[in-house]
Amino acid sequence: MNNLMSYLFETNAVKVCPKDNPFWYTSGKIGPYFINTHFLYGSEADAVTLLNFIDTKKEDKLEMPKALFEKVKKQYQENKIYNDVVNEMITYIKTNLEVNEIDYISGGERRDWFFSYMAAHLLGKKHITLFKDLTAVISDCNFEETVTASKIEGKKVLHIADLITIASSYIRAWIPTIQELGGELVWSLAVVNRMQGGDERLSDLGITSLSMAKIDETLFTEAMQKNIINQNQFEMIQKFLKDPDGTMKDFLITHPDFLENALKSDAKTAARAQLCIDSNIYELT
Repeated sequence: MNNLMSYLFETNAVKVCPKDNPFWYTSGKIGPYFINTHFLYGSEADAVTLLNFIDTKKEDKLEMPKALFEKVKKQYQENKIYNDVVNEMITYIKTNLEVNEIDYISGGERRDWFFSYMAAHLLGKKHITLFKDLTAVISDCNFEETVTASKIEGKKVLHIADLITIASSYIRAWIPTIQELGGELVWSLAVVNRMQGGDERLSDLGITSLSMAKIDETLFTEAMQKNIINQNQFEMIQKFLKDPDGTMKDFLITHPDFLENALKSDAKTAARAQLCIDSNIYELT
């Protein structure tokens, strides 16, 4: 997985903050790294373009899959990073699973589709496009024909995700939708596992949870050895991985200007900083 590790940092799919300047997360928390797995599509610009394309097409659920597949297939043919990542995924699946046992590949709205569409095509499997509103459509492996999902009684599904954190999307939407169709989500493969307990939650449900890359100390140790990150960045991440909230609380206490400056920053940053204060996330008062 060395290529994948390099691409995670080359594309900023995993971005590490400069010393003493952690990132603000949507939750109002802060941390030393940010993850945008879909940047492995080739670059941030390419990924954003595809997301915008999806947003213009997804209301027409029967027409979107073919149009989206044409986009990702073209990127697969022309972009080395995306091509390498998808090929590593296919190799990983063939190495770790019995492909002939997989009846369907599924992917959830929206970022999963960056990877699930090409995987279904290359493995010759029908694809279930899952939407957040608990609806689904099914396409053939070449995405020539897409129909509203009907019963798939007893069929086994491999779900492909860009990222797994606490598996909330699985629990809320993907698993129930597959079950409603009469199928069984048997396996999950995430490109990146954020190591926040999602795989354990899936395992508790009897789902085999696999991931190509894990956000753990091993990943960042290798990144430091390759001079992708420096010693200061590594040490902050090391502490964060062991005690995320405690580490960031200590940081805010020793860097009081950080929170004050965030409140005076751009609207998005200020809103996240205010959420941090209002929710008393780090128990600073």
